[in-house]
Amino acid sequence: MLIYGSVDFKGRPALKHNTGNWRDCPFIIGNECCERLAYFGIAANLVTYLTHKLHQGNVYAARNVTTWQGTCYLTPLIGAIFADAYWGRYWTIAGFSIIYLIGMCTLTLSSFVPALKPIECLGSICPPTTPPHYVVFFIGLYLIALGTGGIKSCVSSFGADQFDDTDSQERIKKGSFFNWFYFILGIGALVSSSFVVWIQENAGTPLYRFQKPGGSPITRICQVVVASIRKRDLVVPEDNSLLYETLNNSSAIEGSRKLKHTDELSHIIVIQYHTAIAM
Repeated sequence: MLIYGSVDFKGRPALKHNTGNWRDCPFIIGNECCERLAYFGIAANLVTYLTHKLHQGNVYAARNVTTWQGTCYLTPLIGAIFADAYWGRYWTIAGFSIIYLIGMCTLTLSSFVPALKPIECLGSICPPTTPPHYVVFFIGLYLIALGTGGIKSCVSSFGADQFDDTDSQERIKKGSFFNWFYFILGIGALVSSSFVVWIQENAGTPLYRFQKPGGSPITRICQVVVASIRKRDLVVPEDNSLLYETLNNSSAIEGSRKLKHTDELSHIIVIQYHTAIAM
């Protein structure tokens, strides 16, 4: 049986027993849930990120957040025009989801790649954020605003397209779909605004043990070579306690542990020497 006014992905009249109904609704609801998780996960922490990482004032940060959120609720006009006039709802959702994903990746890179992420504060001194940091961050942020416009305007109506209004049973299922749709939407917003935010603030990163970077190893190698040449005639005392050492168990190189004295290397050299003679 054909569904009047509906076609399949190849443009042929849609068959009722092969398309629509609850078969594909989990994908539609899942897409909306993921979008809400991403959106509210960003929105809930955006002021904090702007003030603590990009070193913006509270007023300026709040204005940037409200501008971005306002843009997110205007871009559905763009998505609706593309869906109704050109691409249809499915391809509009797919295309704008790709834009959304690019925005998320750009936003992630702006806070992860050393050359792109803002410079950390040193105590109470916070260096100014450079234009490249702002540019990459806001490009990602507004790509997300554009991407969410194509999803917001189409997902719920695309879900409604999966049910035939002329069929009394499918009409009841459409009502059930919207119940689940808005329930999952609310769950996604709740989880992203609470659990995801808690994970971002408390889980993972605070639990690791970190070693501070100790500078370039090439510099230290060069220092060793120069010191070895300058002190080539120096007699090394047999008593290790007479060697120059730092006062505690930490290395003079920040982020490294002090190496213990051992005779293993000299033993290896002796073994290699005797092996070479035997050969």
